[in-house]
Amino acid sequence: MPAVVFDHVSKTFAGARGPVRALDGVAFAIEAGEFFGLLGPNGAGKTTLISVLAGLARASSGRVTVMGHDVVADYAAARKSIGVVPQELVFDPFFNVRECLRIQSGYFGIRNNDPWIDELLAGLGLADKADVNMRQLSGGMKRRVLVAQALVHKPPVIVLDEPTAGVDVELRQTLWGFIANLNKQGHTVLLTTHYLEEAEALCGRIAMLKQGRVVALDRTANLLAGTASTMLRFKTDDALPAALAGRTRVTGRMAQVTARDAVEVEALLGQLREGGVKVEDLEIGRADLEDVFIEIMQRETVA
Repeated sequence: MPAVVFDHVSKTFAGARGPVRALDGVAFAIEAGEFFGLLGPNGAGKTTLISVLAGLARASSGRVTVMGHDVVADYAAARKSIGVVPQELVFDPFFNVRECLRIQSGYFGIRNNDPWIDELLAGLGLADKADVNMRQLSGGMKRRVLVAQALVHKPPVIVLDEPTAGVDVELRQTLWGFIANLNKQGHTVLLTTHYLEEAEALCGRIAMLKQGRVVALDRTANLLAGTASTMLRFKTDDALPAALAGRTRVTGRMAQVTARDAVEVEALLGQLREGGVKVEDLEIGRADLEDVFIEIMQRETVA
């Protein structure tokens, strides 16, 4: 039985200029024990899809199940099966960290689970903050508490919505080490992130959304293999030839262009020479998930 099933889910909101379709027939399943990535540009529908999954919004059509429980018809069982780490830093300012975790446990009818709370605190680097009021924590520490709250009832499905946005490297390493260990124990993980190197390193399969539709769904390795395998990177202050400018991603002085094979790399270098482009720090390497993501987003059009 799949851990999560999105069965042709659509969601329409009322907008100032008429109905806005945030999700348009999204359909895929996440198998139990998977580490699954959900990627897309801002406004693609990722957070709306997670809100429907968590029961915070109701789909206009379609059906969603978690561990076989319908998120509408069997809401209580579905909600117990999922732990969501939201993007926003939402916390109760009147309690310390341990009290917040005990209160969260109570929402699920769980009592006397201090051993698991202690394990969460230790695993997320919060042991020395257990008795500190939430208002006194830094933003990164508050985010760690949100993760602990999502896990306090030991849900089989863990949803991480941009969990490392704006946090330091130490928290990222702590979080991913802890979540990866839970995944090895059999927990299913659904991750949305704009840090595509995280998705590439962690996720076995990835779905990409654009304007509320799934435009790519495959194993991470297959997505990487299915697009340009070589990336030419260099720095320059010169304008690129017209034939290259349209296919090159430029960030400041850094330019990146994809190539299928060595023959195309040689042709690209020839175009740069003929165009009088002075190149610095030339580097030829494999395309990464960010390159794949940009190529798919530019290639796929949604009517």
